[in-house]
Amino acid sequence: MSRPTPLRDVHESLGATLTDFAGWLMPLRYGSESAEHRAVREAAGLFDLSHMGEIFLTGPQAGQALDYALVGHLSALAPGRARYTMIVNERGGVLDDLIVYRLGDEEFMVVANASNYERVAAELRERATSYDAEVDDRSARYALIAVQGPRSQEILATLTDADLDGLKYYAGLPGVVDGRQALIARTGYTGEDGFELFVANEDAVPLWHALTAAGEPYGIKPAGLSSRDTLRLEAGMPLYGNELSERLTPFDAGLGRVVKFDKPGDFVGRSALEAVKDDPPRRRLVGLVARTRRVPRHGYPVTKDGVVVGEVTSGAPSQTLGKPIAMAYVDTGADSGLAVDIRGSHEPMDLVELPFYRRNK
Repeated sequence: MSRPTPLRDVHESLGATLTDFAGWLMPLRYGSESAEHRAVREAAGLFDLSHMGEIFLTGPQAGQALDYALVGHLSALAPGRARYTMIVNERGGVLDDLIVYRLGDEEFMVVANASNYERVAAELRERATSYDAEVDDRSARYALIAVQGPRSQEILATLTDADLDGLKYYAGLPGVVDGRQALIARTGYTGEDGFELFVANEDAVPLWHALTAAGEPYGIKPAGLSSRDTLRLEAGMPLYGNELSERLTPFDAGLGRVVKFDKPGDFVGRSALEAVKDDPPRRRLVGLVARTRRVPRHGYPVTKDGVVVGEVTSGAPSQTLGKPIAMAYVDTGADSGLAVDIRGSHEPMDLVELPFYRRNK
């Protein structure tokens, strides 16, 4: 049975189509997913992300524990800043991609994907046993609401005195939003500027309503999973289970930059990743733009001269480009003459570098 978020009644009152996602009952769309997508690109969208996991590490050696448990150098993170990183197995396969916030000298918050956070919490507990650090999965205590889009700062500024101008990308600060305590973060998953608000469950509904009212003059719309997926696809951002999996290393995904071999000490998966870091990739993650109206979808074969040379990981119509787009792993050297086998028809594709879309800053 799917778990509801604290905002379930709000979603139902808005007429959302609800669906199971990673064991959670989540809004797929509220009406037109294309209108929700455009709202985020042109004004602002309001997202319920309460299905994400929040795992805290505290103690004198919390930073060192994370250095050992994850591929990044988290003990070097300054308080108030955040970093994108990964947790891998001993073979270097990706168990999840994460955002880690350093909240204080001895306090970190690890944000994990909904489908993986229980496993991530268990792995962190096991990997931290030799360190003076405590691992506490607080996912059940938090709701997470995101405001994404070019008008997001204007909207949020009407509800808080927090220094939004001074809040850098990949940073977070505690603040009061509409009279409620929140961790205000600025990371995003849509390719637009935006903010994530971590709040207590009981504050989720009144905060949602306050953001809706504040955003109405700016054109804010509630946005569901469908538009979130097309937005992140245009921005070239990976989704665990599609572009990332336990069968792939960070190097396979073109994200070897997140692996920090120069940090002190050992870390889980280090020897396996060192063994492959200089190997030429057999396949690389690329963008594909369709020349026809047919949409390449996850799992469809990528071909060249009728021979399979790759596989689509994510695909959808792009509202911004006006064409179907996809991310795919293709054989190194397969740079032209590509097609996607869509139910027996080899539809021609143009290969492009990711991302498909970059906002004007």
